[in-house]
Amino acid sequence: MPTLVMAGKAPHKIADGALKKKAWTFLEKLQEDDTTPGLHIEPINGSRDPRVRTGRVDEFWRAVLFKLTGQGDTHYVFHGIWAHDDAIAVAMKVTLKQNPINGMPVIEEIAVPEPTPAPIPTPAGPTADTTPVPPRPVEEDLAQDGAPTPTLVALGYSRDDLVQRLGLPEALADAALAVATEDDLLTLAAEHDGWIGLVLVDLGSGEPVESIIERLDLTPEPTTGDADEDLVRALRRPAARTTFAFIEGQEELRRVIEADDFEAWRVFLHPEQRRYVDQRTNGPFRVSGGAGTGKTVVLVHRARALAARDPHARIVLTTYTTNLADALRDQVRRLDPSVPLVELGAPGIHVTGVDALARAVVRRAPGPALDAAQTAVLGESRSHPNQRTPHARWRAVLDHVATSLPATVANESFLKDEYDLVVLPSGVTTLEEYLRVRRTGRGVALDRASRTEMWRLLQEYRTQARLDGSLDFAEAGVVAAAYLKGTPGHPGAQLADHVLVDEGQDLTPAHWKLLRALAPSGPDDLFIAEDSHQRIYGHRTPLKRLGVNIVGRSRRLTLNYRTTAQNLRWALAQLDGVEWVDLEGEQEQTGYRSARTGPPPEVVHTASLSEELAVVVDRVQSWLPTTEDPGTVAVLVPDRQQRDRVAQALADAGVPAHPVDRERPPAKKVAVMTRHRAKGTEFSKVLLTDVGWTAPWEVQRLAAMDAAEREDAEQRNRSVLYVAATRARDELVVVTR
Repeated sequence: MPTLVMAGKAPHKIADGALKKKAWTFLEKLQEDDTTPGLHIEPINGSRDPRVRTGRVDEFWRAVLFKLTGQGDTHYVFHGIWAHDDAIAVAMKVTLKQNPINGMPVIEEIAVPEPTPAPIPTPAGPTADTTPVPPRPVEEDLAQDGAPTPTLVALGYSRDDLVQRLGLPEALADAALAVATEDDLLTLAAEHDGWIGLVLVDLGSGEPVESIIERLDLTPEPTTGDADEDLVRALRRPAARTTFAFIEGQEELRRVIEADDFEAWRVFLHPEQRRYVDQRTNGPFRVSGGAGTGKTVVLVHRARALAARDPHARIVLTTYTTNLADALRDQVRRLDPSVPLVELGAPGIHVTGVDALARAVVRRAPGPALDAAQTAVLGESRSHPNQRTPHARWRAVLDHVATSLPATVANESFLKDEYDLVVLPSGVTTLEEYLRVRRTGRGVALDRASRTEMWRLLQEYRTQARLDGSLDFAEAGVVAAAYLKGTPGHPGAQLADHVLVDEGQDLTPAHWKLLRALAPSGPDDLFIAEDSHQRIYGHRTPLKRLGVNIVGRSRRLTLNYRTTAQNLRWALAQLDGVEWVDLEGEQEQTGYRSARTGPPPEVVHTASLSEELAVVVDRVQSWLPTTEDPGTVAVLVPDRQQRDRVAQALADAGVPAHPVDRERPPAKKVAVMTRHRAKGTEFSKVLLTDVGWTAPWEVQRLAAMDAAEREDAEQRNRSVLYVAATRARDELVVVTR
């Protein structure tokens, strides 16, 4: 059965709906059996490329393809569909070959030369000087007096770099070297599909040529002596697959046909991303990267690849919130509906939020083993471990127990963090253990007397929880981890072979202890995606303290595919002036770049809430006439109170808007949601409100914190703004007051 390869933007050349159905019917028959009567797969006499074929779609339309017989199989590279005579003309001049510099496959159209007229005799005269004149370097032609230096020339690139080392076409290299600004270069890159566009983006960021070659794997492979086999191998290279997509089997093609979705066949992966999808790891591995760099795409593809590699593998794909887990589940289904989505412990992929994961482990634990696990980490067993302790319990503790501790530590936030970050991860169950435990990273030192007083409050929390028998979320995590690892007399349980984690920067120590215990240590056990700049929930906790060693097994993605370069610059500016620490405890850098360009963000200053609401309504109303789906527009606000105000103002103005809570943003309505809730979403147009304004209750909350906690909270507020700004694909408006 032949393998079908879709070339570049070939499906987009088929605009008519009726023709689409005919095209897919043709492709389905071709992939099933290329000798099927009626397909008429035929060579073209006198064509530039002997591999070219045409096929009969119907009486009027014909497909243009290339037939390759390398690697023992037949491959058809689908170039497009044209009217009969046009298809023949295209087939006559089109070629599929390898770039001589980097080995990338490329489809070119070579013009058929017109007949050369006979030369006209010239009178005899002095012999003309036919000595060839060497071409002037294009950089010299571009260096005109008074003109700004083109961006690539200013970055030190030469024509030889672009043509002889990277393999760009000469005309494109000249055009790139003439571009005045980075934004103009991004515009040029957007006009070119696949590896060529990626090279232009990397050049615009000043990447060394050697780094670009390595990142995109632009080094030719050794030839085999079989030109067709060399081409098939080239088509499968990571950089080539940004342009050429393999449709592996009838089932995959049928999914595309039934969905009538021309985008479903092609899920973009940067060559660097594809490397991490397929890479085998000996222990935990971390891939980091800014918003929009494709970390989640890597996780979803990797989960599918692990399932395909071993159908018996138990794979857990998890993240911080239920909403994000739902989004992951949708992406897995869209990528490959044939992959089984299963319950915890079954072969296939189990997608869940990390707290729901802890709850599932606790529920399935046998009573005696669960009691032993609770006693090991809490010093006691709770009667209703599947019941969650209410969030107000810490407030109840402070109301019930008088303390001499200052308000900067005797508050709900500090007590909860002390319990979650120090007591639970260390398995502290007595005052003596608490007096000895290290409190690394807590910022506020506690002497012996203060620790003793603190322990009274922590013990009261456990006492109240014991009375109703509940576990809080962090307690459930460490109890689940203890059960999985095993306790004296109770062997551990193994419920997963591979664990993939999204939004790792937001997870707590209890979460990490659970995830480390979920899969046995070994190859491909833990794969983590994180971005310290998007840490809006969790605390900075180096993983090596929790038994997750990723030192030397960490890589970084830097190319943003979602946000325009202009919007990304504004978002990154919100991170300036603060030190960011990753999950290895090392300083994190930014250095992200975008593959897209667009209008600069607009900043609108307002003096009052009423003026701000008027600006929001006016701007959203101005967007809707040019927007096919109002669901591609979002207003992101700091809190629920503001969300409801904005949603009401839009509704009063007749704008179809929806205040989003835990549900997914609806289609056909403008989404109004908090900045926190916006994580994991994206929209064409985004409006941020109340930027630079802090609610009175938030001012009061920050004032009650000690200096270290306040600094951490303010840093997270920067992260929230960065996350919100990077939800915008195209247009960003920032409203301040």
